[in-house]
Amino acid sequence: MANTELHQLSIRELKDGLASKKFSSVELTEHHLDRIDRLDSEVNSFITVTADMAMDAAKQADSELANSDTEAKPLLGIPMAHKDLFCTEGVLTTSGSKILYNFVSPYDATVVANIKNAGAICLGKLNMDEFAMGSDNESSHYGAVHNPWDLHRVPGGSSGGSAAAVAAGFVPFATGSDTGGSIRQPASFCGLTGIKPTYGRVSRFGMIAYASSLDQAGTFGRSAEDCAYLLQQMAGYDPKDATSIKRDVPDYVADMNTAVQNSTDVKPFAGLKIGVAKEYFGKGLDKAVEDKVRSALKQYEDLGATIVDVNITNPEITLATYYMLAPAEASSNLSRFDGVRFGYRCDDPKDLHDLYTRSRSEGFGDEVKRRILMGTYALSAGYFDAYYTKAQKVRRVILQDFARAFEQCDVIASPTAPTPAYKLGEDLDPVSMYLGDVYTIAVNLAGLPAISMPAGLTADGLPVGLQLIGNHWDDGKLLTTAHLYQQHTEHHKATSGMMGR
Repeated sequence: MANTELHQLSIRELKDGLASKKFSSVELTEHHLDRIDRLDSEVNSFITVTADMAMDAAKQADSELANSDTEAKPLLGIPMAHKDLFCTEGVLTTSGSKILYNFVSPYDATVVANIKNAGAICLGKLNMDEFAMGSDNESSHYGAVHNPWDLHRVPGGSSGGSAAAVAAGFVPFATGSDTGGSIRQPASFCGLTGIKPTYGRVSRFGMIAYASSLDQAGTFGRSAEDCAYLLQQMAGYDPKDATSIKRDVPDYVADMNTAVQNSTDVKPFAGLKIGVAKEYFGKGLDKAVEDKVRSALKQYEDLGATIVDVNITNPEITLATYYMLAPAEASSNLSRFDGVRFGYRCDDPKDLHDLYTRSRSEGFGDEVKRRILMGTYALSAGYFDAYYTKAQKVRRVILQDFARAFEQCDVIASPTAPTPAYKLGEDLDPVSMYLGDVYTIAVNLAGLPAISMPAGLTADGLPVGLQLIGNHWDDGKLLTTAHLYQQHTEHHKATSGMMGR
């Protein structure tokens, strides 16, 4: 096999190739590191590349592949990379910020440890919006990330580096985090599949927090099957995370295979009810995006699914609720970054107050400061009940609306984002940027799983994502529903021009 093709293989093909000795982990790792070295200056998807560590791990993987049962390490020898908010022992972990510009983690996040134990080779840490606050990856202290489909456009955010790295063929899959759409929206913009699991499915231990009741780790891949391979290793109970749920993890890949075997070629979705809410097809939705999403839904219908109308909370209400609760939690979580214990510290502070004030003012970017101020205001005396408490009550209504909708359907479908990727440097006001998450944030408020998958390209050649939302713990159902669709369609096989370089 020509080395030029290695970055185009699926995870299943990579596993088979390593097992059959068509190529080694060292060859695979060198190939991807070479692509990063040649091309990432145009994309800026990596903050840190751990080439030496990766090559040492690849050599160890080849030794294990030659001498042991690889079933114990399902991802043995396969390269990947982590969003830069997962603490990684001995490696710079910045969360895209200036204030953590020199923080080298002394331990691994549970997600990092689990993937390492599965044998995957970490190539480095991926760029992101500062502290995961943003929808375009332009707020990173380390510079904007460029979309491999069009280098003049954003990749989405906050996990833009993760999405861009997979879309450019720098890694076969990558981790991300999703607080209000930060996996799904970049997956839509970059023509990938990305899943945000049920809240509590994946440990948050060692993941630098933005909003603790909303944050959840997930995966990017070029297909639902690729995502399933990685999520399988990430998921599970962790006693170090108080929000982690003790619940068995299904075998996502095996369940996918069973579903394919049991389905008919003509009507694989017979019996599946897909809910469509008019609230997700209103003003602000780009016509080209709507056309592609409705076309994808028609394909589901042609393959046997039934489309039913459902009602959910108005997205404008969920948007307001999210931007009250998330900044409030951020205000609390980010108070630990004060210039005292680690990270950025201002020069020559006059006293403790000056140290705190200037370290935080100089260390945080504009968007992070904006959200801290919003959150602090909402939590302040005299406003707590009027804003924060009321938003929590609305959050319960959002959850109840989803529960009623799922009484009528198995999954809910919507556009992932209201537009395709927009151009870098567009002078968007904060509210316009926040509207990019209008179809994704309700999922986080309700703790539900959701997946975004490719639904085709616009006339300009830009990817469009279809979002499927599941009930609690239906992560496997979403992966299988996306996988079956991808067995009968070609949208997920479209790749950026950079993949051919």
